[in-house]
Amino acid sequence: MAERSTDKPSWSEVAPYRALALQLTARAVNRLGAAEAREAIRSSIARVAAQVKASCNFIGPDCRLVVLPEYFLTGFPMGEGVAEWQAKACLQPDGPEYEAIARIAADNRLFLCGNAYECDPHFPELFFQACFVFDPSGSLILRYHRLNSLYTATPHDVLDRYLDMYGRDALFPVARTELGNLACIASEEILYPEIARCLALRGAEVFLHPTSEIGSLIPSQKNIAKLARATENLAYVVSANSAGITDCDIPAQSTDGHSQVVNFAGSRICEAGFGESMAASAPIHIQALRQYRARPGMPNLLSRQRNELFAAEYARPVYPANSLSEAAPGRAQFLRTQQSAIDTLRDRGVIP
Repeated sequence: MAERSTDKPSWSEVAPYRALALQLTARAVNRLGAAEAREAIRSSIARVAAQVKASCNFIGPDCRLVVLPEYFLTGFPMGEGVAEWQAKACLQPDGPEYEAIARIAADNRLFLCGNAYECDPHFPELFFQACFVFDPSGSLILRYHRLNSLYTATPHDVLDRYLDMYGRDALFPVARTELGNLACIASEEILYPEIARCLALRGAEVFLHPTSEIGSLIPSQKNIAKLARATENLAYVVSANSAGITDCDIPAQSTDGHSQVVNFAGSRICEAGFGESMAASAPIHIQALRQYRARPGMPNLLSRQRNELFAAEYARPVYPANSLSEAAPGRAQFLRTQQSAIDTLRDRGVIP
């Protein structure tokens, strides 16, 4: 895991730069065997490398940060068991796919964020969904394992073992960089304000949001949530959606469009249409954000948090931790655990 510094940060001045939420088509590997899937992943990395280079050349040299969509190399599992998905679609932490992605960052001298399914040597019976950030030297500076998912294992499902292995800082990592403090939020997690708030309270200034979500002409839940998370935390949101998912059975353009950048005042400052696009590119002004966070007054919501009021209520579990055994989990097990959470809410009188 990438280490998060616990030292008091040095607040060097950050010059304005541009961030790009690059809207790309995900090519699914569900219909392929393991060997074919690995070749498809290599081909997708090469295609993405060319698109990143061309996009940044067009935007200009101040394009310093690029965010790629959720599971942009593989699509998502559609009934495959753990072992099958590991073989065809999951990256090894030190594998050749990550080496190739790191080269994209180094070749273009930028910070590159993406999302992939990933094996973990400490949890061989599982795979996690990971967000990652490489810096302009090609070094991994952040790895974040998605914390809230319905059908894929998360650190919360094996919480005690995960904390023993990686420590609590690994749950909410923040990378302190020359572009400001970066943190990742995976897809649907934008709907959970607690995740963004924990990252903000650890210093995050720019939320990197790889996603693959519906492209709707009316405001969607996630697009509303992006504005809310930015407003609540006085943080930028750089959200890259897929431009559809091909080579699988769902209609290809179901997850398409609306990649965007939201500023720390909660205003959407750019947004892509549908299809592959580099249109979601906008300037990031970290110094203005820091000045806003340091200014007393009603709009400074981050400084007005009264966490003690909520600690006891949040300490009452709903969805149980450590719900996965050593055996590889299936869809039915995840649904049984969710049903137990619904039963807990019913017992408390939250739902009828």
